[in-house]
Amino acid sequence: MSRRNNEPLSDRVARAAEALLADQHYVSVADLFCGLGWLDASLLEQWRRGQVGSLEEVTRSGLPRIREAMTHVRAWALAKGLSPSETAYVAQTPSRQPLRFSRSNDPQLEELFRTHWVSPALSEKKRERVAAKASRAPELVAIVPARDGWSCHRCGGTGDFLMMEDGGPACLSCVGLGDLVFLPAGNALLSRRAKAKSKRHAVVVRFSRTRGRYERQGLLVEPQVLAEPGEAIA
Repeated sequence: MSRRNNEPLSDRVARAAEALLADQHYVSVADLFCGLGWLDASLLEQWRRGQVGSLEEVTRSGLPRIREAMTHVRAWALAKGLSPSETAYVAQTPSRQPLRFSRSNDPQLEELFRTHWVSPALSEKKRERVAAKASRAPELVAIVPARDGWSCHRCGGTGDFLMMEDGGPACLSCVGLGDLVFLPAGNALLSRRAKAKSKRHAVVVRFSRTRGRYERQGLLVEPQVLAEPGEAIA
C-alpha cells in the first residue's frame, strides 16, 4: 500500500489546499479534487463544456468520501481565517446553463461545491477581483470536427465547426453563432483586438491525437470587427 493511501485524508486535503492557496489565492472544491488525484483536468474541462451531467459522475471517489473531503477543507479554511465566497458556475455553451456538481442536485451540497475559500492576506479590492475572475463565465469553445460528415443533432446539418451539447454535436447556426467568421491564430495583436471588440466570440480548438489534447486554432468573431480600419487580415 502506498504512503498516499496510508495518509489521513485530512492531511492530503490540507496539503493540496495549501498548494492551491499559494498558487491562486483561493481554494475551490473542483481544483482540490484535481490536486487529490480524484479528478482529471480533461474531465473537468468536459464538465465545464456541459458535456457531463455532474462533476460527481467523473470524480474518482464516492459521495461519502467527497463529503468528508469537503468537511476537511472547510475546517482547514476556517482555521486559517479564509473567507467563503459562493461562486456561480455556468457551462461553456451559448445558453450558459448552470453546471451541476452532484448527481442528486441537492441544494446544500451544491452550495458546498460552489464555495471558494479566499486568502485573508488579500485586500478587499483584490478579493473582489479574485471572486469576479472565478465567477466569470468561461469562453465558448468551438471544435474543428475530427471527421467529415458529422451531423448536427438538432437540424441534421453540418459545417466546419461544432459545439458539444447534451444531445450531441450542434452546428453554429443552431446555437446562434452562425454569423461568426473564423480568425486563424498567428497574429496575437489582431486576435486580442478582434476579441475585445466582438460582443460574441468563441475559441476554436482541434483535438491533437499525437498530443492527446485540444489545441487552439483561432477565434470565431463578428465579421464587422474585421472590417474596421486597421483590423483587416494581412
